[in-house]
Formats: sequence, C-alpha cells, structure tokens
Amino acid sequence: MNPPLRVAFAGTPEFAARALESILDAGHAVPLVLTQPDRPAGRGMKLTASPVKQLALARGIEVDQPEKLRTDEQRARLATCAPDVLVVAAYGLILPQAVLDLPRLGCLNIHASLLPRWRGAAPIHRAIEAGDAETGITIMQMDAGLDTGPMLLKRALPILPSDTTATLHDRLAALGGECIVEALAALPAGGLVATPQPKAGVTYAAKIGRAEATIDWTRPAVDLERAMRAFDPFPGLASTLRDTVIKFWSAQVVVAAGEPGTVLAADEDGVVVACGQGALRCTLLQRPGSRRLPAGEFLRGFAVCVGERFSSGAAQAA
Repeated sequence: MNPPLRVAFAGTPEFAARALESILDAGHAVPLVLTQPDRPAGRGMKLTASPVKQLALARGIEVDQPEKLRTDEQRARLATCAPDVLVVAAYGLILPQAVLDLPRLGCLNIHASLLPRWRGAAPIHRAIEAGDAETGITIMQMDAGLDTGPMLLKRALPILPSDTTATLHDRLAALGGECIVEALAALPAGGLVATPQPKAGVTYAAKIGRAEATIDWTRPAVDLERAMRAFDPFPGLASTLRDTVIKFWSAQVVVAAGEPGTVLAADEDGVVVACGQGALRCTLLQRPGSRRLPAGEFLRGFAVCVGERFSSGAAQAA
C-alpha cells in the first residue's frame, strides 16, 4: 500500500466537502484547506462559513480563504505547506499557473460530468436540463484552461427520470469522493494514464442565472419538466398568476393542448397548464411566504380556475 500523501484541498460547497471527508477518511494528511471567504446567507444574511470550512475546522485543519491567488502573498500558505498534490473540487477560483506548478504531483480536479461534455460551472443542472441519459465524475489533471486538462479517471452514473439537481448532486458527490481516493492511491506509482480530452463533444455548462427561472410556456412540456428538475433546489421555475409569483417544483408531461400558459385543469391531481407542445400536470407548487405544497393543498389556499392564464414572471424568492 502506498504511504499517505500530503494533500492540500481547495473547495467550497457540500459537493467538495464530501470529497474532503473521503480523502481524510482514507488516511491522507491534509495540511491546508483553501475555500471561499465567508458569505452572507439565510434570511438574516449572516456571514456563514462554507461547508468545506466547517468540515476542516471540525477536523482541526488549517483554513485559508484568499480572495484571489494571483500574488506570492496570497499563495504563501499553500507554498509553505508543501503539498504532494492539490485536489480541487468546486472551489470557485481560477488557479493561475503558479499554483498549478506548486505541488510535485500536480493539481487534480473532481469534475461532475463526463468530460469533455459540460465543462464549466453548472454541469449537474445542465445535464438534467438537456435530457442526458447519464453523467458522472471525471478526475482531471488541471491545466490553465477551463476544465480542459487531460483525464485521469472517469466513472459514469445514470440520470434517473425522477432526478433533480439535489438528488443527482448527492449521488455524484459520493461518487466523487470514491473516485478521488482511487486516483490518489494510484497517483504516486504512475498508475493513472493521462488521456487528452477529445475535441469532439465539447459543451459548456454556463452558471445558472435567476433570469432562467422565468417559465416560457411556449416551450415544449418535456423541456419545461426537465428544467423544473434541473433548477431544483435553485433557482426554481416561476410564473405569475393574478400578480402572484408561483414556483413549480414537480410535474408530469401529459397529452393535452391549449394556448400556452392556460390552465386546463386544477384539482387534487395537479394543475394542468398548456405548453407549446403538450401540457404539464404540476403537482408541487409554492407561493411567496409559503412552503412547497402538493397541488390539492396548494389549491385550498390559492384558488386556480380553468381558463386562467399564467404569464411569465420574475423568479422571486418564495
């Protein structure tokens, strides 16, 4: 068995925390964790530590939170800890070449897609939104490009018809932890083959913006159903009825037709809304100040009548 490595770690959200936990549980020494500065969060907008920082502090690991890594001063703590390898997972900063050159075994990235498909910030959301049958984890040797480095290890995972970004995220996070432990075990002995990414099949997963949360009812129902799952838990899909912004969290495609946005049925089984092609039976809805509710319960607190028409509305917080 190979001796434990000195693994510096850079990551921020829960996806990265799961990987850090796996690395620690595998017995590797983690002398330093890099994560984003604390950000305001919650209704009180209180400064909150990232999931990675919370885990690192709980495990007694030194934490550094530089705004950037452009200067020698900003990189000083990373250089001082002299890691064998730097593992990066959803960190949120572009690493300059000076950082990539620091560890003797280089920098490994845990990316939540089967590269070269869905390079970029939101690979889980975009895979569901596009209707992909599978996704997975790629362990990549980092270079100066955006998710362009050679691939060291890939593992596929099916996307279930019921998957939301939340559920798929959790399965990919677990798989990412398994994959990085496997990669670190093989790294010192040269057991990983670096395979250049093919030029064919490159797609980019742009960051999810709130503007995308507005429902365009002229789109096909099948597209909107996928978007609904892709944007759960953030930012959700929203539309306006009688000046009230309503978020839609779950729906099934049904065979029905009407003017896009028109309510075709509203009962315990769901609110059926016509789309550009087909219709959606919306079964989990939410209005501002309330929680997500099954259709029947929602309708008892907010009447929706057949023939009414949803208009596009800004995706406001519900």
